[in-house]
Amino acid sequence: MDRLYEVVKKIDIELNDHQLEQFQRYYELLVEWNKVMNLTAITEKEDVIIKHFADSLLLAKYKKLDESLSVIDVGTGAGFPGIPLKIAFPGLKVTLMDSLNKRVKFLNEVIRTLEMDDIEAIHSRAEDGGRNAQYREKYDLAVSRAVANLSSLSEFCMPFVKTGGYFIPYKASGLDEEIHAGKKAIRILGGQVENIFHTTIPDTDMERCFVFVKKMAATPEEYPRKAGTATKKPLGLKEK
Repeated sequence: MDRLYEVVKKIDIELNDHQLEQFQRYYELLVEWNKVMNLTAITEKEDVIIKHFADSLLLAKYKKLDESLSVIDVGTGAGFPGIPLKIAFPGLKVTLMDSLNKRVKFLNEVIRTLEMDDIEAIHSRAEDGGRNAQYREKYDLAVSRAVANLSSLSEFCMPFVKTGGYFIPYKASGLDEEIHAGKKAIRILGGQVENIFHTTIPDTDMERCFVFVKKMAATPEEYPRKAGTATKKPLGLKEK
């Protein structure tokens, strides 16, 4: 994990020995469980360190995270970016949400093995979770590395965010058209694009784009729509 230490130090994150041990154990669990279920196509240690761990932590370059923010990671999959953020910033209160129960079992095993507090894994579709009063508009920050266009992803994630909080998706670069359509959806959902940051992971040519969406008003009650609708009929694309 020396490689991880050196890379994230360049974005002003200094991991201690305990945190590096947690990342090492997380990697071991990921590879072990990946033999029997599909968690990730990326398993080489160097690749996991850069493409999963360092990439997840890159948000800290633009967002202050060393405080007790409540964070939900929607469509977390194998725990990215939520678990790396929790390891690096243990004060965060983290909810990991995924629609596949066997992935949630893996996440619970990681939480147990790494002995982390103030973190939970929830089995739910985003559309169902977003309508659940237990989770709706309860979080300071929603993040997601899920593969979906910005319009759909906003409908999945914005309902979880408190007014005044942020939704920050991890996106690829070159998103001009997607962002144009996404802004319409974001406006309907009570948000506003405040900033867009383009960056690379230190010592690599891997690009990442963060869209900072501020929640300006409560999301209208009709959103999120029923499961599958946000993907089939993205909000921004429906408007003239």
